[in-house]
Amino acid sequence: MSKIQVKAGNVIIGNGADVSIQSMINKPADDIKGTVEQAIKLEQAGCEIIRAAIPDMNAVRLIPALKEAVSMPVVADIHFDYKLALESVAAGVDKIRINPGNIGDDCRVKEVAKACKAKEIPIRIGVNSGSLEKEILKKYGHPTAQALCDSALYHASLLEKFDFYDIVLSMKSSDVKTMVKAYELADSSCDYPLHLGVTEAGTKRMGIIKSSAGIGSLLLHGIGDTIRISLTADPVEEIYAAKDLLKALSIRDSGVTFVSCPTCGRTKIDLISLANEAQHRLKDCDKNIKVAIMGCVVNGPGEAKEADIGIAGGDKEGLVFKKGEVLYKVPEDKLIDALIDEIEKM
Repeated sequence: MSKIQVKAGNVIIGNGADVSIQSMINKPADDIKGTVEQAIKLEQAGCEIIRAAIPDMNAVRLIPALKEAVSMPVVADIHFDYKLALESVAAGVDKIRINPGNIGDDCRVKEVAKACKAKEIPIRIGVNSGSLEKEILKKYGHPTAQALCDSALYHASLLEKFDFYDIVLSMKSSDVKTMVKAYELADSSCDYPLHLGVTEAGTKRMGIIKSSAGIGSLLLHGIGDTIRISLTADPVEEIYAAKDLLKALSIRDSGVTFVSCPTCGRTKIDLISLANEAQHRLKDCDKNIKVAIMGCVVNGPGEAKEADIGIAGGDKEGLVFKKGEVLYKVPEDKLIDALIDEIEKM
């Protein structure tokens, strides 16, 4: 766990603070209306830090528009042009994502560090397997975990020269093993907060699997302070996946935790459809409860007795139970409505 703590807007990162959830706008940078609408949807879904690409000076206009629309911190994603960083700071951004080694000589790095320090704006150094320096690649031959870690620490040293330490590091790889090892190396080499992610993780199905494997294994070992599950999908899906991951790891206890059986030959109701409907209808429920969707009496009130509320299937009907105690029986097509009614009473 990091010993250094930074603050981006109203979110604290590192040194025991809650693990925060991030995503990134995928609308064109010149589409201010679309960007703002997407940011609002992301915040409503549970996003806590939002990042937007700032590819040119015109895109700096996104920052005040986002700041007015949402309460979560806004991060400016910048490459190569240090003036974009300076203008983003002036526009009121809460955090900068930049690699100091890519913006020019020490004078430019010093200017960015000075501007961020004056307004207490942290900088995330974002390294990935496609952005390594030629010297580091030559040393290691390919983007190894040590290469990623060395690159991140090198970029941090460029800021440290100017007495800047409000730094967050990320070392993303599309290879899960490489990503995990890189963060383990960084965790043992520095005290900076770490932003976890598997880059280019893929579409929703595989992206969630790869991200959960990499991010989850690190969080279970106390490594990581903020996360993004990167998906080739609607960014809102990233937020739901991240929230589910944190609940699965018992890092967060807000919202519904589902347990459901995989079905078998004893199942006489359409449990898969029922489970999907329950999950959809309760996706925004913020009650800290465990909900069981079970296929039969074998895996019903008995096996799922630790659940706060649940249903168990019969023959075209089912039981509604609470803490293992049966409340009543209802037809299959009324089961989810009955479940929702009971949850609303809780």
